[in-house]
Amino acid sequence: MTDDTARSVELERIGAHVYRARNPRGGSLIFGSADGPEFSPIELLLAAIGGCTALDVEYITGKRAEPTILACTTRGDKIREESGNRMTNLEVTFRVEFPAGEAGDAARTVLPDALRKSHDRLCTVTRTVELPSPVTTRLAEG
Repeated sequence: MTDDTARSVELERIGAHVYRARNPRGGSLIFGSADGPEFSPIELLLAAIGGCTALDVEYITGKRAEPTILACTTRGDKIREESGNRMTNLEVTFRVEFPAGEAGDAARTVLPDALRKSHDRLCTVTRTVELPSPVTTRLAEG
């Protein structure tokens, strides 16, 4: 993997069941178990799915008009089955509004296609969740 394709975050335990994630650009966020107010890993996954498509939609429609509202709700069901825990019935529902006028009309026209393109091709998070993507877990040496 080359540097232009590699992505990473580092995690550090900062308390009982609470972690800080840091990206190479200096950003950080705190998350934990569902027992506290912090986002849980499942909630971060849901945010990543919705956020990825929201950004795609904003890039595509924003060339025509800035949205006055761009919000989404991402939901799913956590199930426990013999093969292990997982999320199912994942769904992202968008609420998008644009200003009145020609630019807003142009953005509204491309909105359905922007959502489709994001889902089918552009959103790395959704594509990774939907397609088989093995995860290797290993213990660092030393």
